[in-house]
Amino acid sequence: MGKIKYHMLVCGGTGCHASASDEVLKNFQKLVLEQGLDSEVQVIKTGCFGFCEKGPIVKMLPDNTFYTQVKPEDCQEILNEHIVKGRKVKRLLYVNPETKEPITDSKHMEFYRKQIRIALRNCGFINPENIDEYIARDGYQALGKVLTEMTPEAVIGIMKQSGLRGRGGGGFPTGLKWEITRAVKADQKYVVCNADEGDPGAFMDRSVLEGDPHSVLEAMAINGYCTGADKGLIYIRAEYPLAVERLKIAMKQAREYGLLGKDIMGTGFNFDIEIRYGAGAFVCGEETALIHSMEGLRGEPTVKPPFPSESGYLGCPSNVNNVETYANVPAIINKGAEWFSSIGTERSKGTKVFALAGKINNVGLIEVPMGITLREVIFEIGGGIKNDKKFKAVQTGGPSGGMLTEKDLDTPIDYDNLIAAGSMMGSGGMIVMDEDDCMVSMAKFYLEFTVEESCGKCSPCRIGNKRLSEILEKITAGNGTIEDLDKLRNLSQVIKDTSLCGLGQTSPNPVLSSLNNFKDEYLEHVTNKKCRAGNCKSLMQYIINAENCIGCTLCARNCPVNAISGDRKQPHLIDQEKCIKCGACMEKCKFNAIFIN
Repeated sequence: MGKIKYHMLVCGGTGCHASASDEVLKNFQKLVLEQGLDSEVQVIKTGCFGFCEKGPIVKMLPDNTFYTQVKPEDCQEILNEHIVKGRKVKRLLYVNPETKEPITDSKHMEFYRKQIRIALRNCGFINPENIDEYIARDGYQALGKVLTEMTPEAVIGIMKQSGLRGRGGGGFPTGLKWEITRAVKADQKYVVCNADEGDPGAFMDRSVLEGDPHSVLEAMAINGYCTGADKGLIYIRAEYPLAVERLKIAMKQAREYGLLGKDIMGTGFNFDIEIRYGAGAFVCGEETALIHSMEGLRGEPTVKPPFPSESGYLGCPSNVNNVETYANVPAIINKGAEWFSSIGTERSKGTKVFALAGKINNVGLIEVPMGITLREVIFEIGGGIKNDKKFKAVQTGGPSGGMLTEKDLDTPIDYDNLIAAGSMMGSGGMIVMDEDDCMVSMAKFYLEFTVEESCGKCSPCRIGNKRLSEILEKITAGNGTIEDLDKLRNLSQVIKDTSLCGLGQTSPNPVLSSLNNFKDEYLEHVTNKKCRAGNCKSLMQYIINAENCIGCTLCARNCPVNAISGDRKQPHLIDQEKCIKCGACMEKCKFNAIFIN
């Protein structure tokens, strides 16, 4: 067999998978064999490249050519032009939106230029279903170093010096958590991986598990060595089938290679991992609720202390970290605490993975150094707002975070600055909103989510958030009063101060941040009974401009409730009592005669 000259990396993440990337992969493999190119070309399925907006993605090595939105029918052209003739297929290259010039190398794309990939270092580079490819990129080297050269105390010291903090939202120092768990004396301890991300628009942990599952397995084994645990548990929602499948493959391969199970690397250290499934309950992202769910109980949080590090799964000391936290560990062991702590800010070291979503041009998964500003993320990496609309707000931290505005765009992204601005880091969801979004409706959306996901154990969260949601419903329906705004603020503070767990304590954040930053919109809703964004249907009115209406009757014929009347060739009228605000009339009108008031 000849030397491989080209590697074709085909994205196999969920986003691209949903856009037929699997068909692209199979088509490439079939054509390579049919054309006798298998001695020169290797087709590799990878994890997520991050640039989901432009998927399916195919990356060519060694020249680093980045093809976007590749369809199965494009495969033959790429092989003929790029492989056989040595010419790039220009129509499939990413086009710089400013210069309109195609970019041949992904290193020159704004989307990647400011990213530093540590947790995502292997995603998009290796086949996640092949352990040899992980090993070829220093995989399990950190575990070998730890087991043969270092004491548990020395490893914990490196983790503490690195400054790595929990990436699941709490931001607790990882090394300190490991140290606390190690100090507890017990016959049985557990290492737990929290893979239950439930924020709307979030897909960070899922992408790591789909693209680089071995990094998490390796880190959990290192954690087990440090804390004295010989059993690991990965709690993952069952609605992540691709991540689950690749985890199972990775665990089977690691056992076959002697990297999980008994006597790992001949050192006498025993450690194995099991998968436990969640049913998609947002509250089970909280560590005590997660543990109860794994025990077969209701996923409800309990008062701390005791913390899981002291009494967790089945009453045993349990160290809980999330997927992204673990993904950083092997790189820190291999490259050192000083290397990791040189990235980021004084109190927030390293990088953070974010899922960029909403009204932004470059929807996708990014990993950026702590301290980068919101402006850089949204307008450089994210490519700005879709359809040249005006930026209005960004929600960081999911339902637990807050809405930040234009005045916050130069805020450095780290744990402390986001909290000071009225939001939080959370697990890494980042949803961008434009001028067409109503902030009252957005607050209502997040409250509805929280009400649905609350476990109901404590009254402040179970009842208080329901009342908050009802007040917001009242305001968006046009029945709100000035007094309701005071009730929103006061009730929000009570819920924050008295709820049992982090879900309830942070659930009013979208309400409070939107009240603080967009009070004028709330006032418009309750005093003028208007929604400037036109999102609140009860406050909308479809009006026919008599000057533009020629009486073609098209709007009347398409109105499902017969709310439009008028003679042919005469201006028509809309009966506001009958109108259901479906927008069919405006959509069908060819003369721009209908507008929203």
